[in-house]
Amino acid sequence: MPERLLHPLRRRKALGRLRGFPPPRFVLVVCHGNICRSPYAAMLLGHELTRSAQGAVRVESAGFAGSGRPCPPIAVEVAAARGLDLSQHRSQALTPYNLGAADLVVVMDRAQRGALRRLFHRDGQAVLILGDLDPDPIDTRQIEDPAEQSREIFERSFSRIERCVREFAGAIARSARRGVVRTGERIRA
Repeated sequence: MPERLLHPLRRRKALGRLRGFPPPRFVLVVCHGNICRSPYAAMLLGHELTRSAQGAVRVESAGFAGSGRPCPPIAVEVAAARGLDLSQHRSQALTPYNLGAADLVVVMDRAQRGALRRLFHRDGQAVLILGDLDPDPIDTRQIEDPAEQSREIFERSFSRIERCVREFAGAIARSARRGVVRTGERIRA
């Protein structure tokens, strides 16, 4: 079945999960290399949560591929044009420690969610596919990987991340305003 037909259902389900449970204290945003999508999404989410008075939420990013790599220059440029500074970011490897500490893990596609289950035995219920939050009609759940692509692909990918992160931050802010008390439970599907 085409993704665009399932998207409204997945979106409602993802937003319902975020609104129905206590706000997370630690969100880990994951992509393959941790040099484009996840650092941008994590930085933007941190800014959005601070703006909505939910700044107590710790937001970090990590990836499946190595540590210490900077963002590509084009990622830094596109992010800067959108008000975010990725120039000091260095990739962080996904580890059992940072993964285990996170209340919620946000990934860019279904394959990454599956890898977290396989490699780290992470409960898939506490993993959110960011693209499921997109308020626009979609053709795929995956947030397109702009690494080694054109500026146009970076712009398109970062725009989609922005739409999804705003939905994410809004759902957390609404949950916090309702006064949900943390009970130690993780977000469930």
